[in-house]
Amino acid sequence: MSNSLLTRRGLLKTSAVAGAGLALPTIFTSGAAAFTNEPMGGTVTLGFNVPQSGAYADEGADELRAYELAVEHLNGEGDGGMLNTFSSKVLEGNGILGKKVQYVTGDTQTKSDAARASAKSMIEKDGAVMITGGSSSGVAIAVQGLCQEAGVIFMAGLTHSNDTTGKDKKANGFRHFFNAYMSAAALAPVLKNLYGTDRTAYHLTADYSWGWTQEESIAAATEAMGWKTAEKVRTPLGAGDFSSYIAPVLNSGADVLVLNHYGGDMVNSLTNAVQFGLRDKQVNGKNFEIVVPLYSRLMARGAGKNVAGIHGSTNWHWSLQDDASKAFVKSFGTKYGFPPSQAAHTVYCQTLLYADAVARGGSFNPCAVAEALEGFEFDGLGNGKTLYRAEDHQCFKDVLVVRGKENPESEFDLLEVVEVTPAAQVTYDADHPMFAGGALGDCNPGA
Repeated sequence: MSNSLLTRRGLLKTSAVAGAGLALPTIFTSGAAAFTNEPMGGTVTLGFNVPQSGAYADEGADELRAYELAVEHLNGEGDGGMLNTFSSKVLEGNGILGKKVQYVTGDTQTKSDAARASAKSMIEKDGAVMITGGSSSGVAIAVQGLCQEAGVIFMAGLTHSNDTTGKDKKANGFRHFFNAYMSAAALAPVLKNLYGTDRTAYHLTADYSWGWTQEESIAAATEAMGWKTAEKVRTPLGAGDFSSYIAPVLNSGADVLVLNHYGGDMVNSLTNAVQFGLRDKQVNGKNFEIVVPLYSRLMARGAGKNVAGIHGSTNWHWSLQDDASKAFVKSFGTKYGFPPSQAAHTVYCQTLLYADAVARGGSFNPCAVAEALEGFEFDGLGNGKTLYRAEDHQCFKDVLVVRGKENPESEFDLLEVVEVTPAAQVTYDADHPMFAGGALGDCNPGA
């Protein structure tokens, strides 16, 4: 390996040699404290940083369940879940590199400052060698930046903004979850077939990084097929009652409402939209429609019958019948008594992917882990064949288009998959304009 590539990976540093006036390379090994929080005993600590309060708390609770399950499986407990289906076979159920996995948790409160403080405490006080979690892109971007500075790996949880692996991408950060561009690329052809090309959309948008890029992505994709955009209105995170934002839609001339909202905000805004009678209206000679670009089972459960017939996209769904999805649903359902959400699925995958990269790289050094993840192709984790692209640390895999069921059979059976969009259809160039403005930079091993 060349010295320039070692520097890129953070595996090469120089030290002054007394009296010689020279800088000679020192290759750090696991025998020296070469990087932040190198595990020296029989355990390794992971930091699970999730919203345990705030608008996305339901997602955070399900993430914690999945993290606990992943730790059990890594430590050889339970039925092994997707370790049995994962195409990589280096994990043996004896922890990570023989070290038992333990973890600490924190509450992001769905606030960037609180999330950074929580992650900082996990790194500095608890010795976490990897941070993962989150259900907000604002939080993910903030924590990813902190992890880059601290010299630990950040395995992003539920973050959908283009910016996470776009202008705000970092060498120490990796995302398994899909993004706003992918949602739009998967949804637009379905919406065209359903509603035609002569439509006018009104956007209500969460006023932070995810909402902005979701609005940009879905507007660009629908306008490209002929739709017009009437208004783009930003709404504060955790607004609660969205009635004052829904009322103007009635006189806007729009015949489609796009709710660029997530979690409890989507539940509340959709409920308000139904209460205002939007779903019963005809505008421009067409039935009024509502679109939710990013869906989850937890949101559907919160919104109940209001989701019937409404289309959106999702990263994964528990009804998938591939062996990996069935294995995960069985493990999760046995432990908790109900099926997992897409948030649970992605953080479980991220935990396994981190552990696998450590095992394949033979080190907890974050730069060895990064090297093992970059360009890694895998299967058997529930989304078909997947690539962790080296250029931006974004996973590329199949994307699901779903709609709310008209006649659900249970409180968990609220969404149905109507289209599995192949990865090729949602893949974009690393220098795509929506993702421009940032550089991946160099891996930071920290101490």
